[in-house]
Amino acid sequence: MSLNSTPAAERIHIGIFGRRNAGKSSIMNAMTNQELAIVSDVIGTTTDPVYKAMELLPLGPVMMIDTPGIDDEGELGEKRVKKSLLVLNKTDIALVIIDGTAGASKEDLELIARIKEKQIPCVVVMNKADMISQEERTAVIPGVDVMYVSTVTGESVNELKEKIAHLVKTDEEGLRIVADLINPGDFVVLVVPIDKAAPKGRLILPQQQTIRDILEADATAIVVKEYELRDTLMNLNKKPKLVITDSQVFAKVSADTPKDIYLTSFSILFARYKGLLTEAVKGVKALETLKEGDKILISEGCTHHRQCDDIGTVKIPRFIRQYTGKDFQYEFSSGTEFPEDLSKYQLIIHCGGCTLPEREVRYRMKCAVDAGIPITNYGIMLAYLNGILKRSIEIFPYLSTILEEDHQ
Repeated sequence: MSLNSTPAAERIHIGIFGRRNAGKSSIMNAMTNQELAIVSDVIGTTTDPVYKAMELLPLGPVMMIDTPGIDDEGELGEKRVKKSLLVLNKTDIALVIIDGTAGASKEDLELIARIKEKQIPCVVVMNKADMISQEERTAVIPGVDVMYVSTVTGESVNELKEKIAHLVKTDEEGLRIVADLINPGDFVVLVVPIDKAAPKGRLILPQQQTIRDILEADATAIVVKEYELRDTLMNLNKKPKLVITDSQVFAKVSADTPKDIYLTSFSILFARYKGLLTEAVKGVKALETLKEGDKILISEGCTHHRQCDDIGTVKIPRFIRQYTGKDFQYEFSSGTEFPEDLSKYQLIIHCGGCTLPEREVRYRMKCAVDAGIPITNYGIMLAYLNGILKRSIEIFPYLSTILEEDHQ
């Protein structure tokens, strides 16, 4: 992935929902002017969510998600419906497609109520407008916009895209990965071990995105390996504002970075970027009260080939054993899978979430908070285990009251 490519997690996620044969795939194809999804008169053609990253004018980079019908039947159908509803957790804008010749069904209205409860901007699309006279176009659903659209004639397809564009929240002062922590002309040193899990010739996603954010802030990014940091800092003619490290080499980087230079990690920055940081700092302290045999969930947002010394499945459990002297039970989840029932866990440790949309990270955090289960992330946990968490969040003064001094 080049630095100019928009990562999936940064794209506006547009979820397309509705009953079987309402025309969801046809709407998706009409909006994109591409045959992205299979269209058929056979009910239930879409059996799994279909994701397509693309440019959608006037929005720009989006992720379109075509979902199975919410009225699917049978045991397999129930699983498909469940997958459709899970897509809501990563949806920024929801389109509910209804066969306009039949009107809204009980399932449609229940889905719209669920979308409103989650506070997701929504447009109800009455499809097959070419078969509905102007006099018959009387549908009103409180709290959502209703549009009549035809994929046959193209009626109101462009207007639908404009409507979606107006629903997108634009916040020019929105949260950045690191740019709001630095000033133009600052030096930022990034410590980047060559990650065996990354394809040859590439940096992993959070490193790419952080470098881009630094450059957009008119600051200077200096990228080094962990064993080059000490000499680099000595040879610079200007003190860096910040050192950002891969969490796996936190201890060494902390030892090599003077105390008057801010230090943090990519994972901690992404915890803040995705809305998890405050809860993650609170949650890590649960490690002190865990009992022998307690169960910990380690969850990753992406799927990748596990290395022999994988950070999530091997290193973190090993470091926790060394720190606590206790043996815990571990369960692991990755990708889109996240357990519905969290009650059996005493702690959740999540990855940085760089591949997940902010909405999904916040959803997972809310699930943990609602269940009363402490949640933290890789960077916070590794800093805590190395006794440097206080230092690694000094750049965020609002977190200073959360930590207890006796553990740091």
